[in-house]
Amino acid sequence: MTVHPLLRSLLWPASMGFALGVRLRAWMYQRLLEQKRLNGVVVSVGNLTVGGTGKTPMVIWLAQLLLAEGKRVGILIRGYRSSNHTLPAFAADPSLGPTSDEAWLLGRRLGDAVPIGMGADRLLQGRLLERQGTEWFVLDDGFQHLRLARDADIVLIDATDPFGRGLLPAGRGREPKAALRRADIVIITRTDHAPAVEAVVRRCTTAPILYAQTQLEGFFPLDAESGGSPVELRGRKVFAFCAIGNPQAFFDDLGRWGLAVVGRKSFRDHHRYSGEEAVEIERQAQAFGAGALVCTEKDVYNLRGVHFAGLPAYYSRISMQVSDAERFRQSILDTVQRRRKSQP
Repeated sequence: MTVHPLLRSLLWPASMGFALGVRLRAWMYQRLLEQKRLNGVVVSVGNLTVGGTGKTPMVIWLAQLLLAEGKRVGILIRGYRSSNHTLPAFAADPSLGPTSDEAWLLGRRLGDAVPIGMGADRLLQGRLLERQGTEWFVLDDGFQHLRLARDADIVLIDATDPFGRGLLPAGRGREPKAALRRADIVIITRTDHAPAVEAVVRRCTTAPILYAQTQLEGFFPLDAESGGSPVELRGRKVFAFCAIGNPQAFFDDLGRWGLAVVGRKSFRDHHRYSGEEAVEIERQAQAFGAGALVCTEKDVYNLRGVHFAGLPAYYSRISMQVSDAERFRQSILDTVQRRRKSQP
C-alpha cells in the first residue's frame, strides 16, 4: 500500500489518533488488563507494519525448527475473514471448511505434522490444541495480539520499508517504533546487513538483532498445486501479479532472482481473483510482450477456479533463511526459560 504524499499529509491527524489508541491499549495490558496464558510455550512472530516482512515463511521455518527438536508444535492464526476452526490436518483441503490463504499455505507446507488453530479467539484455539497434545505454539502475527501471553516475542522488520513510512492510515505502520521495547528478538529481513535500520532498532530495544532473507525454492506451474518439477524462468520476460501486503517486495525479489519483469499488477491483500480479472491480467501481459505469468504461492489459494488460457502461469515458492540460525534458536530458548522462571 503506497499513499500519495498529499493524501498522507491529509491523513496525518488520523494517524496521530491511531498512535494514541495503540499506545493506550499497550499501556492497559501492561498495567490494568490481564493477559491469558496457555499451559504450553507460546512464541509470537509479528511485525510493526501491515504485511510484507516475510512473516509466513518465518512461521514455517520456526515450526520446522521446533519439529526437528522433537517438540509437539501447533500454530495459532487469526485467518483473514475466517471463523474459529481447528485444522488438525492438511489445511489445503477446501472440504475442511472456511479457511484463509495464510492457513492454507501453512497447512500446504507443514502437512499433518502441525495442527493449526484458526480464529479470532486464539486462546480458545490454543486450549483446544492443548487437548490434542500440543506443547509449543507459534502465534502467527501475534505482536499486537496482547490478550494472549507469550514466552518469546519475535518481531520482523523489512529492510526495504522498515517502519512503513508512518502509522496507519497515512502509512503502513501498526505500532510506533517505540513498541520494539516489548520485543525479545528482532529479525531484519530481506538483507544480511542494514546498519542504519539496526541503529534505529537499537535505540528502542536491547534485544538480539539478527538477519534473514527469503530464498527462492523454485517456480512451479500454477495448475500443478501439489508440486511437480520447478521451471527455469531466469531471463524470460514475465508479467508479475500478486495480492499480498507488500507487493513491491515480491517484484523486487523477482528481479533479484534473474527474471525480466516487463509488467506488474497488484491487488489488495487476500484478494480473491475472478475470471474477468484473469482475462485482464493476460491482456496486459501480452501487451507488455510477456511470455509467462508469475505470482506468489499465497495467490494460488485465491486463484481457485480461475484459469489462464493464453499464457503459462507459475507461482514462486520461497523459504526463510536466518543468517545465524543457532543464535536465533538459543535466543528463543533463553527467553522462554527466563520468562518461565519469572512466572508466579
